[in-house]
Amino acid sequence: MLRYLLPLAAFLAMAVFLAMGLSRDPRAVPSAMIDKPAPAISLPVLQEPGQTLDVESLRGKVWLLNVWASWCGPCKDELPVLREAAKRHGIALYGLNYKDKPDDAREWLARNGNPYIASASDVDGRVGIEYGVYGVPETFVIDGAGRIRYKHLGLITPDLWRTRLQPVIEALQ
Repeated sequence: MLRYLLPLAAFLAMAVFLAMGLSRDPRAVPSAMIDKPAPAISLPVLQEPGQTLDVESLRGKVWLLNVWASWCGPCKDELPVLREAAKRHGIALYGLNYKDKPDDAREWLARNGNPYIASASDVDGRVGIEYGVYGVPETFVIDGAGRIRYKHLGLITPDLWRTRLQPVIEALQ
């Protein structure tokens, strides 16, 4: 009898875990960085390579870090949403250009419009790794104390901005 119950129990346990996994939002990737200090960036600013983007200088205000690349199709699609949201809600928007050639990134911004106050150039992806970046686009909400409060993996649509990011930002301001 035990010989039949053990495989049945193992199958049922696997079925429960599979059902739990299928019911979750694939874009809601848990991040170990939530509620932790935002890692230092200290990378060259894409438009002014002699300057660096210093996260510490952003203390005291809520801001967004959007991870993007010129080779990323959805990054272009979310630009109008980011531009409008930052303008309408007065949120500071910074970029992290991820694993991209700086010349390609500058040309892409010139062609598609630059919504960022500044964008750091993370050519080797080192800073992206410190933030736990899975891919592009990704967006982080960082509070005035410099802690990551929310992470969104994937394209930001107007609906997603209104239902997920905006409420987080408004709660922090």
